[in-house]
Amino acid sequence: MTIEILVPDLPESVADATVATWHKKVGDSVKRDEVIVEIETDKVVLEVPATSDGVITEIQQGEGSTVVSKQVLGILVAQQAGDVSVATIKPANESTPSDRQTASLEPDNSASDVLTPSVRRLLAEHGLEASQIKGTGVGGRLTREDIEAAISKQTAKQAAENVENTISTVAYSARSEKRVPMTRLRKRIAERLLEAKNTTAMLTTFNEVDMQPIMNLRKQYGEKFEKQHGVRLGFMSFYIKAVVEALKRYPEVNASIDGDDVVYHNYFDVSIAVSTPRGLVTPVLRDCDKLSMADIEKAIKVLAEKGRDGKLTVEDLTGGNFTITNGGVFGSLMSTPIINPPQSAILGMHAIKDRPVALNGQVVIRPMMYLALSYDHRLIDGRESVGFLVAIKDLLEDPTRLLLEI
Repeated sequence: MTIEILVPDLPESVADATVATWHKKVGDSVKRDEVIVEIETDKVVLEVPATSDGVITEIQQGEGSTVVSKQVLGILVAQQAGDVSVATIKPANESTPSDRQTASLEPDNSASDVLTPSVRRLLAEHGLEASQIKGTGVGGRLTREDIEAAISKQTAKQAAENVENTISTVAYSARSEKRVPMTRLRKRIAERLLEAKNTTAMLTTFNEVDMQPIMNLRKQYGEKFEKQHGVRLGFMSFYIKAVVEALKRYPEVNASIDGDDVVYHNYFDVSIAVSTPRGLVTPVLRDCDKLSMADIEKAIKVLAEKGRDGKLTVEDLTGGNFTITNGGVFGSLMSTPIINPPQSAILGMHAIKDRPVALNGQVVIRPMMYLALSYDHRLIDGRESVGFLVAIKDLLEDPTRLLLEI
């Protein structure tokens, strides 16, 4: 029986998609529910699984092709129970079963049915072959750690080779360039950044916060918190709680402009900027005012893992009234974040550094962090923006107020 491999239904906001990666080629056998091809939209990567055991007999849309919902990607000939005729379809250069008898005794970690999407993506990004890497997982399967170790070895080898080169070799050796098409997500990121710069009256205001009280709380209760809730007590739950309380006081920051109207939101959906292998995405944490700090930390962990593994859905990325971006995890001391349209503001958190500050007439060393609020001046005036940032500063420097909501 012939089965068409179709593009899955795309979200209403997505007109078309791009064929990102074929994990099978013509003549390859597949198992039911095994991922055959990945489709990339400007928001997420969609996996297309096999609907039946069988053999790939035709690929109609190669990698890089633009496709729409329900378009035919290729043909799969289903293999019925006891049907051996289909199984004989193979490329001309494929070895016979007798040739593979000995090799079949070893675990095949190159088979895509035992490689997770994140492992396959790492292999593709770094040009590595799964068969050349020894897997340490169950049954010899490859893990992310195996791939990262191979990447480290490759990097170290290249560095050593570079050191051996003489200056004259470096100076006169042929230089090369690599040109690759921009991914749909990267193009969408570029479009949205330009949209924000060109359509908003963006301004950034700064402040700084003494993080010592929160660091003391984490030190005192961090172990008990993790033991009770099964998740670490991070900084983000404090940030989000402070942001929600500040948004309640300054509703303009939680609003957006729609044509000639101002839309005020009576809910608190906060977007969190997350760096993934594919680029920057902003999954949404919904109804933050109804979540405990443990709930927030658990939700952030889930979103981060989904982003790392390419499992974020369109629903995860849709909506959001305000964005928090934490460049401090990469060591950023200060930045001017760009608004995430149609939102009206974004808060940038930064690295916590020990600095001398004046406290009660004395110079002391305190763990300080810069805050940066970029906002749309068409909707938010200086009074609201500065007041909003000062409210966050006050709440973080006296976290007891977060519990009392004062």
